[in-house]
Amino acid sequence: MTLLHVPVIDLSPYLAGTPEGKREVARQVGQACRDIGFLVISGHGISEDLIKKTHALSTEFFALPHMEKLKVDRPAPDQVRGYSAVGGEGLAFSLDEPTPPDIKESFSIGPVDVPAADPYHTSAEAGPHFAPNVWPSEPAELKATWTDYYRAVDGLATSLMRIFALALDLDENYFDTSIDRNISMMRVLRYPKQTEAPLPGQLRAGAHSDYGSMTILRKELSDRSLQVKNKAGEWVTVPVVEGSFIVNIGDLMQQWTNDTWSSTLHRVVNPDLDSEENQDRLSIVFFHQPNYDALVECLPGCAGPGHPAKYQPVSSGDHLKSKFVKQTTFGKGSKAA
Repeated sequence: MTLLHVPVIDLSPYLAGTPEGKREVARQVGQACRDIGFLVISGHGISEDLIKKTHALSTEFFALPHMEKLKVDRPAPDQVRGYSAVGGEGLAFSLDEPTPPDIKESFSIGPVDVPAADPYHTSAEAGPHFAPNVWPSEPAELKATWTDYYRAVDGLATSLMRIFALALDLDENYFDTSIDRNISMMRVLRYPKQTEAPLPGQLRAGAHSDYGSMTILRKELSDRSLQVKNKAGEWVTVPVVEGSFIVNIGDLMQQWTNDTWSSTLHRVVNPDLDSEENQDRLSIVFFHQPNYDALVECLPGCAGPGHPAKYQPVSSGDHLKSKFVKQTTFGKGSKAA
């Protein structure tokens, strides 16, 4: 039976390392990725104290005066770094769907452990993917804490990619060489309390799918604004479970699996202006993206007689750059900057 709601899956049997535990977690994850493209994970092993500290320092940053935040503004449309003000992006443009700007502001970083003189990271082929991070001077602890969080969730993503491999009947370490120099991004989003009705079609975040291999999201416990479109065409609310992360697969994973798995449309809806839901919200997001030169082409076992490969091979880096520029320039491309 096809899952029409997002399941909650405990990762601890996989992390315990028993063959039976690994198989069962992989089975559940595989079904979720086939049916709805979203899952909620518990038993992930990341410190709750680290998550709460990251949230608190991020809240402090967004409370700074606007001109202070603009000191760490995004350096260029193709660089996923720094601050983006409310109305500075439109996610639906990544799908070529013009809408009003999203009602959110954000701060983003990329890889935190970049070797200074390694040609892989500094060559022209690397493009903007290892561009330096832009850090605010305040809060003073933000850089160290965000760096710890990035490392922790990057490690979780590696475990999830190994679970994905098992779920696809591949060797557990199949993806390791495609993600060992990944170009992932951490982004904290603030959705401000709304004081006036949004424009027609304007959401906190417009309907979109994500770009890379997966997204790992931490939302506030009472926040029920994230919705996913299931295979029955219904928008269903993604549950927020204490101590858990929300995970969804992205476009590259759908392409890698030749549409065996689903990169599902999702959105962040507006609260009613006079409801308790209408308050400042913060989300901590980790967008996992394979190495920039990882070639994403149909995986073994995902094509066969009557089911040929549907997509041309694409590099992870080129795909990410094209999508992000559409998002940040409202569909006009890098010349709009």
